Amino acid sequence: MPSTGDRLRSEREHRKLTLSEAAEATKIKGDHLRAIEAGDWAVFTAPVYVRGFVKTYARYLRVDEHEIVTQLDEELAGRGSFAEGGGSQGLRRGPLDAVMLKLALVRWQILFPALLGLTLIVVAVWAWKAWKQQPPATMNMPPARLYQPRTSALSATLPLPPTTNDAAGRTSR
Repeated sequence: MPSTGDRLRSEREHRKLTLSEAAEATKIKGDHLRAIEAGDWAVFTAPVYVRGFVKTYARYLRVDEHEIVTQLDEELAGRGSFAEGGGSQGLRRGPLDAVMLKLALVRWQILFPALLGLTLIVVAVWAWKAWKQQPPATMNMPPARLYQPRTSALSATLPLPPTTNDAAGRTSR
């Protein structure tokens, strides 16, 4: 029985397509398509990429993608590095990884507007309570820090400068 890569390559050649045409149509790099057809799974970092690319490539070539993926899973199960969940076994995971995983699962399209609305409601309630706690006597009076001119009779006019006589006997101000 031919391998997954052999089946995909023979189908591409049967349709008289080049690798560059297939790469352009599927938006998969030509190097990745060459690796898939050659069965070189070490090029890929995780089995999820292999499955996704193979499904896309099979769909483009109009090959039964479920059958191809089943055959691919059988091929990958024989490889120790790509056994189910085997891609990240050697990695240490810390608390930041757990937090980032939880944040990645959040539906931000729903949560962000809800948090924004809740924040606006909290700010509005706080502002209303602060406004209601003001003493009523100060509501109509201007704040004490603003400049208020005096209205006494003494400050209504400014004093005139003293008059002086010059050498010609003229008086000037």
